[in-house]
Amino acid sequence: MSSDSSNTIESVLQEQRVFMPADEIANKASIGSLSEYKHLAELAKSDPDKFWGDAARKELHWFEPFNKVLDWSNPPFATWFQGGKMNLSYNCLDRHLNSSKADKEALIWEGEPGDVRRFTYRELYVEVCKTANALKAIGIKKGDLVALYMPMVPEAAIAMLACARIGAPHSVVFGGFSAEALRDRLIDGEAKAVITADGGFRKDKAVLLKPSVDSALEGNACPSVDSVIVVQRTNENVNMKSNRDYWWHELISPQSAECNAEPMESEDRLFVLYTSGSTGKPKGVVHTTAGYNLWTHLTFKWIFDIRDEDVYWCTADVGWITGHSYIIYGPLSNGATTVMYEGAPRPSNPGAFWELIQKHKISIFYTAPTAIRAFMKSGRTVPDQYDMTSLRLLGTVGEPINPEAWIWYKDVIGGGRCPIVDTWWQTETGGVMISPLPGATPTKPGSATLPLPGIEADVVDAEGKSVEAGEGGYLVVRRPWPGMMRTVHGNPQRFRESYWEYIKPVDGKHIYFAGDGARRDADGYFWVMGRVDDVINVSGHRLGTMEIESALVSHPAVSEAAVVGRPDELKGEAIVAFVTLESGRNFDNALINDLKVHVALEIGAIARPEEIKSSDALPKTRSGKIMRRILRALASGEEVSGDTSTLEDRTVLDKLRA
Repeated sequence: MSSDSSNTIESVLQEQRVFMPADEIANKASIGSLSEYKHLAELAKSDPDKFWGDAARKELHWFEPFNKVLDWSNPPFATWFQGGKMNLSYNCLDRHLNSSKADKEALIWEGEPGDVRRFTYRELYVEVCKTANALKAIGIKKGDLVALYMPMVPEAAIAMLACARIGAPHSVVFGGFSAEALRDRLIDGEAKAVITADGGFRKDKAVLLKPSVDSALEGNACPSVDSVIVVQRTNENVNMKSNRDYWWHELISPQSAECNAEPMESEDRLFVLYTSGSTGKPKGVVHTTAGYNLWTHLTFKWIFDIRDEDVYWCTADVGWITGHSYIIYGPLSNGATTVMYEGAPRPSNPGAFWELIQKHKISIFYTAPTAIRAFMKSGRTVPDQYDMTSLRLLGTVGEPINPEAWIWYKDVIGGGRCPIVDTWWQTETGGVMISPLPGATPTKPGSATLPLPGIEADVVDAEGKSVEAGEGGYLVVRRPWPGMMRTVHGNPQRFRESYWEYIKPVDGKHIYFAGDGARRDADGYFWVMGRVDDVINVSGHRLGTMEIESALVSHPAVSEAAVVGRPDELKGEAIVAFVTLESGRNFDNALINDLKVHVALEIGAIARPEEIKSSDALPKTRSGKIMRRILRALASGEEVSGDTSTLEDRTVLDKLRA
């Protein structure tokens, strides 16, 4: 672990403040005491098949029952709920229609300019059925991959549910990614269709999306794509290609409002979601139907202590796993009311989040520490202008939260009365793995606390041995769980090597390595320290350093590049790039700006480096490996420590210091 991570974690491990669950929350919670949590955790550990099997039968609708809970005979490839047939769209919609939830609001959407759309479960069902029939009408069949490149509009949620309904796996690509990044994902996933929009609103302006789709598909670059469906959102002029492009409203409106949900095998693919890796090419994380449905359903129910009258809002984008699991599938499977928001706080409306909470009487609010730190920096003047007494529970997601921000969040946004669930999980895990339960877990500011029932998390050394309390190590999970990713799309070997063989325990058992470092305190609480590989976490977005380096090197002025993260008070980490230029090139402000724009075009604005430094050479070992540890220290303004004896040329370090 790096020295800066160690110093940070030393300070948080000395955190003495403990907040006990309030009686009024514990009395109504689905898990209402620490002893009840421990009992569930013990049941899951002693007889996991019974624990998961009972939960799946009780919580989900099945067309056909499963005959085996888990097949782990060929690790790390798991098969859950073998023989069972179900449909996630059915579990999110149809099963609520014969209950009091049919006319309950399922989705409240607010656009950035302030336009609002509301859908009851019955109304959402109709829209999803019509969209599913439209997909069939353009030739989409069970098993065909459909890519979504969308703004935060209701049609994004409707399209996801429609894909699930007909058994067409979806692959949502974050709307902030560039045409090149979209093209890579369309080719890798062999997408048959793309659903997009003319654009969306972001920070008081229209951001176009359709031109990026056109660019990605240009020159038959993605031969598998036959159709493009376009939602009309901004009314900007966009090109529509005949025999390929369809307007959403023209295609969907004439369709039937009934579409039977396709019975899906438990292990049929539900979606492929691309996440950054340390080796350059993004990984297509594959999630399947039944296990993912169960895990998002259970975790949403447990962690957010959901009640029928709650209005729940997660501020993530549907382009990320948080949007999949905790805007769409987890809430709707539980029959909750979920909020989607197109916009973001901005100079013209710094109180956008608090205005929404006041307007829609939101009771559960789930956001990123990056946002909290930004609000904290500007003080409490803005939030104090709004009535947020409807809030009863706060959550954090995407990265570790520092204790100061945790306390500010609790006191200023939660009025001192709301418990905070600080959740740790990843794209690969499908749902939350470590989190407090609001009615059961005493919380410590900055700690994700304890693993959820059924999750056997540990902190280990390089040989897979558990480390002592307070020692740093690798955060791992020792047993399979239903929401786990099943493979990397098209590359099972990468799945095996990246996640299950990175750490090779002496007993030979497969353990899942998360890529994060952690420590566990004397009470068994987990303190997550962040990434240990070459992945940078910028405002909760995981970005592979290799992707950014490749983008820089593709610029004609750059011969070599190395990218590292440095601690950033607001974003968690900021991107710092070190470049070596081609001969004859001058390193000046014009080139720096050009390189930043180039990276944004290649990957997206979220990957734009905060700082770019030039060097005649980069610090390398004799075998040619760039010593990023040295660059991280330099980027952070720290003294380079540790062994530098393997440096091929020590003068490089001296020049970089100068």
